[in-house]
Amino acid sequence: MWKRVKIRRDELGLLFRDDVFERILLPGKYWQRLFGSDSRIEVVSLRELELQHEQIDVLVRSGHFEAVAEVVEVDATSKGVLWIDGKPERVLTKGYYLFWNRFRNVYAEVLEERDVRLVHAQLDQLVKSGLLDDYIQVVDLQDRQRGLVWVDNRFYAVLGAGLHAFWTTLSDIRIEVIDADSLRFEHRDLERILQTKSAESELEVVEVVQGSQGVVYQNGKQTEILGSGRYVFWKRVDRYQVFQVDMRELSLDIIGQDIMTEDKVTLRLNAIVTYQVVDPVRFVSVSDNSVQSLYRAAQLVLRALVGKLSLDEFLNDKENLVVQLVDRLAGRATDWGLRIHSAGIRDVILPGEMKDLLNRVTEAKKAAEANLIARREETAAMRSQVNTAKLLENNATLMRLRELETLEAISRNTHMQVLLGEQGLADKVVKML
Repeated sequence: MWKRVKIRRDELGLLFRDDVFERILLPGKYWQRLFGSDSRIEVVSLRELELQHEQIDVLVRSGHFEAVAEVVEVDATSKGVLWIDGKPERVLTKGYYLFWNRFRNVYAEVLEERDVRLVHAQLDQLVKSGLLDDYIQVVDLQDRQRGLVWVDNRFYAVLGAGLHAFWTTLSDIRIEVIDADSLRFEHRDLERILQTKSAESELEVVEVVQGSQGVVYQNGKQTEILGSGRYVFWKRVDRYQVFQVDMRELSLDIIGQDIMTEDKVTLRLNAIVTYQVVDPVRFVSVSDNSVQSLYRAAQLVLRALVGKLSLDEFLNDKENLVVQLVDRLAGRATDWGLRIHSAGIRDVILPGEMKDLLNRVTEAKKAAEANLIARREETAAMRSQVNTAKLLENNATLMRLRELETLEAISRNTHMQVLLGEQGLADKVVKML
């Protein structure tokens, strides 16, 4: 059996055989031979937006309609959005859809709810349309606001300024809006928040090391002083700087200073100054480099003090010079927020010829001192001998003991035998010698 079928320009034909879709018939005139009572042609209008059919799932999956229609399959964990002429018009829930796009610009997209966060190039239009109000939670953060997101009571992300949306169909969403006017961020869940990737783009961590203080400037104005520890600041809210200042006692080496004394001798000095920061705000604000300023001031004071002394005065009174150095630096150091604790001359390097000359002078002085000491010892020995002679002259017993000591000394070093009587011991000994 043959049947004439006419399909107009705004129509399409659907050919079914035994109730199974076979193919599309494009606009035109057809003589279609029908085999059996179960073969049929269905003519559908392209002016209708959506094709409603009991076998819509079969039609969508057949792959025959991609060129003439927008076909969409939405599963249980997704939502579809139908755009018509650039505007969102409808939400598509689970199912199969076929939309004709012959006479209008029709576009359908599938959004995955398991992604938790809804990211879309035209999110503002989706939100304004209200189509997804039953499925998403929206937060619109101003320039000085930030958001903290929890998903199923687990921290998820830090949000910057802007429009954000999250699916509520599969997860429990909680959003905490933070006022970022307070530059420093504090939160009881800070450790967990800092572990997320989103925290890197919105938060900056500053570590103030032990023994230091941090001076905070916000938009060029000093706002607070931080003790040692870890602090977190919002990015892209205000311009800020944190200057770390070491508050421990420190030493500054003043090395290689060539200075001429009053008697035109050039010395090379190495000195040391110990100091401590007592006012961190002045330390970072009065000078661009307060330590370098202290170094230069110490150079100038050393030159001024040494230049007024002769070489001998300098070498003999270095302690007084150090006291003057500390006194003069103390006033200037206060301007930079510093306190001078002490100073010292570490090394004094003389020119080669001057060193040899001083060595010879020192050698001569030491030789003279040694000669003087020898003469003093000789004089003391002679005085002792005179005193001994006077004692022996006036005491016969001491004289006899001295005679016996002399005899003992002689007999110790010789093999002679001495026979003495009772009297005239000393005379006989002298005669035998």
